[in-house]
Amino acid sequence: MNIAHSRAGGYSLAAATRQSLAQHESLTRASASSQIVKLLRSRAGSAMVALALVCAAATPALADETEIKFDMVPSAGVVKAGCLPNAKAKVKIESDGSVEHMRVRVEGLPPNTDFDFFVIQVPNPPFGLSWYQGDIETDGSGRGSQRFIGRFNIETFIVAPNVAPAPIVFNNAFPDVGQNPATFPVHQYHLGLWFNDPKDAVKAGCPGTVTPFNGEHNAGIQVLNTSNFPDLQGPLFHLKR
Repeated sequence: MNIAHSRAGGYSLAAATRQSLAQHESLTRASASSQIVKLLRSRAGSAMVALALVCAAATPALADETEIKFDMVPSAGVVKAGCLPNAKAKVKIESDGSVEHMRVRVEGLPPNTDFDFFVIQVPNPPFGLSWYQGDIETDGSGRGSQRFIGRFNIETFIVAPNVAPAPIVFNNAFPDVGQNPATFPVHQYHLGLWFNDPKDAVKAGCPGTVTPFNGEHNAGIQVLNTSNFPDLQGPLFHLKR
């Protein structure tokens, strides 16, 4: 009986040992699997963070859903003449869906001087189709600001389905014409600022060239533009709605 009991006890001990080892192995495998899952999750999370950072870097800094901000830079004529070295402007456009509000702030310009602001097809000559927005007048320190309301986004365009008569009002250096040219839709995504008076340009050390960029078509040279953007993708292109 004792021998038989010892054997039974030995068998029971061996069985218990094998069961314990199996449980330990199962726990070890489970722990390893858990660690692998955690590692994969960690790597997946890191990958997602990296992807998010790449996507953020690829998004234009000037744009979001309803607002863009950007700078205007000195025109080629101003740079070539070496006048107005500190001229610059900051622009902010906000959309409410049906219309945009554009705020333009200029500085580094001659004090107490009038300038004319346009939406244009390309930033440098020949400028293309151009749309007169209004004036910006500087204060005694050469700073000024103005707000314009209109369509200033990717949908900004001019169209003339056919030729039609037009009023002749001004007959200056660039006289009015009696009819328009026909054109399919043409987008304007750039901005430009001109001296209202060529005499003011000369006073500032700039060329006295006469241009058509004011209400009476006898303005001075362009001062600022958005040539810091590609010709076919001016800043207004980046506001999608």
